[in-house]
Amino acid sequence: MVVFYFCIMNKEHKIFGIYPVLEALKSDTVLDKIYVQKDIQNPKVQTIIDKAQIAGATINEVPVEKLNRLTKGNHQGVVAITSPISFPTLEDTVEGVLSTKEMPLFLVLDQISDVRNFGAILRTAECTGVDAVIIQKKGGAPVSGDTVKTSAGAIFSIPICKVDHIKDAIFYLQGSGITTIAATEKSDQSLFALDFKKPMALILGSEGKGVSKSVLSLTDESASLPLLGTINSLNVSVACGAFLYEAVRQRSL
Repeated sequence: MVVFYFCIMNKEHKIFGIYPVLEALKSDTVLDKIYVQKDIQNPKVQTIIDKAQIAGATINEVPVEKLNRLTKGNHQGVVAITSPISFPTLEDTVEGVLSTKEMPLFLVLDQISDVRNFGAILRTAECTGVDAVIIQKKGGAPVSGDTVKTSAGAIFSIPICKVDHIKDAIFYLQGSGITTIAATEKSDQSLFALDFKKPMALILGSEGKGVSKSVLSLTDESASLPLLGTINSLNVSVACGAFLYEAVRQRSL
């Protein structure tokens, strides 16, 4: 007996079941994340993992309870989250921007995990003329319907590039003549001492840890915001706005 499986997608853009996910991988559907049941023994699931890695989707091995919470349907050990956008390559994006702009501005997000911060950052980036946002494939906030909502639709107006490792992206940007600047409270240099009138990439770190040490050691410069109160840090999306609008201010003079 032949059993036909149909692609089931709900309003949260989830696809579940082995065959629906396989069909999605064969089509033009962009999958952001795929949740696979931990320790599942099924060659079809391994095929999904192999194809997803080639397609650049993030694979997360999770307990079956996680999958049960994601959907009430027969997930067969696999749930995929579709992306509302496609992801251009870093190389094509940087090359295209450099061919048209003398002072491009890129934004690199090092493990931003909160979808509300991610969406707010995208909104600010679009409003301040950022040419592209660069994120890591694994470990960051998902590009989902919630991201679309919190970004006020800005996600559709700014290229988002996914890379395997942020460090590799920094090397590529530097090799392309772009100055990399980390926003970190660990820096003794003030934001207002920076020169934004050059090709540059601003790097922002995660909500809890900031820019990772391994990334920070590679950047050309770093800077912090002056804090006059008793709290020693700002929300990352607020800090992002301060840095980007300083770039706008300097470049408009």
